[in-house]
Amino acid sequence: MPDSFPENSVGLVETQLYQFKEPIELSCGRTLRDYHLIVETYGELNEKKSNAVLICHALSGNHHAAGYHSPSDIKAGWWDDYIGPGKPIDTNHFFVVSLNNLGGCHGSTGPRSVNPATSKAWGKDFPPLRVRDWVSSQARLADELGIDQWAAVIGGSLGGMTAMRWAIEHPQRVRHCVVIASAMKLTAQNIAFNEIARRAISSDAQFFDGDFLEKGTIPKNGLALARMIGHITYLSGELMGLRFGRELRSGSFQRGLEAPVEFQVESYLRHQGDRFAESFDANTYLLMTKVLDYFDLAREHNDDPVQAFAHAQCKFLVMSFSSDWRFAPLRSREIVDALIAANRDVVYTEVQSNMGHDAFLLPNERYEQIFRTYMNNVAREMVNGEERD
Repeated sequence: MPDSFPENSVGLVETQLYQFKEPIELSCGRTLRDYHLIVETYGELNEKKSNAVLICHALSGNHHAAGYHSPSDIKAGWWDDYIGPGKPIDTNHFFVVSLNNLGGCHGSTGPRSVNPATSKAWGKDFPPLRVRDWVSSQARLADELGIDQWAAVIGGSLGGMTAMRWAIEHPQRVRHCVVIASAMKLTAQNIAFNEIARRAISSDAQFFDGDFLEKGTIPKNGLALARMIGHITYLSGELMGLRFGRELRSGSFQRGLEAPVEFQVESYLRHQGDRFAESFDANTYLLMTKVLDYFDLAREHNDDPVQAFAHAQCKFLVMSFSSDWRFAPLRSREIVDALIAANRDVVYTEVQSNMGHDAFLLPNERYEQIFRTYMNNVAREMVNGEERD
């Protein structure tokens, strides 16, 4: 990494820890008597505190969405292509808040944290969560920051589910909701993939029924396999073919040579899995995938999404990607249909891409253009004093 950062980068960023002493009641019926959230912010909060944007991360995401933690960092935050000066989420206009969700493993209270009742890590005993628990904890963070209303709540995949939950749980606190590559609930196929990944982890001999921290071990093989399974579903077949084809990394099909054949795609998946196993907590992975499985926006509204969205007051941008088969465009169109039936203001686009579900994280000129245009309109509302009361 060079000594200077790109002009459109937020540059060096610092993490901030927010401690909440007031107990929080969870959807499962249990209570956390206190908790903390790890947060990064980019840009400046304006005097009216009307320019705040909340970033909701996906399954394996975290608070580090943009910028660099040190001049030697090789890689920027996970959404750096879309957050920064002149980028779609323009920090010249917006104060951007990105956090690690409750239950995460990158600094917020979660399975790796100490359970005050036992003075040991929570581990498998950490309470099960729902998306609405994240929204409740984030609402308290907004209160701490003095933000009464978000200019926009934005998220992709699981983050899009969080954004939608914000729109219907706190309608007065959201002016715009941006939902990217998401769904109102998972399909049976998605739930099945998550269960296979969980089984890969729980079957690892080093998992010890979730007590691996006490044993001083890490279920690396199970975590790596879970990540490999997930990663395959996040990419499209076309992209995998273009990127890897049937190219070999080592070995040969030539007779007489004993070196085993290893395809490039095998090497790539092993690398992704091993790297993930070094940084992610197994109990957090189980918890997060269950949050995904249990999410159903309309469950408490007579299974009627139109009735659910009738509670929202904000405007919506919904985006999907043509090659995303994990969260297919049909799922986004279901969101849009429900919003239209509920007489909500919504803009929808399906972006052509061969990148699969991961497309929402990656550079794409058309996606960037649409995203930028919408967010510029959000910024223009602030300048023209059109913020909703």
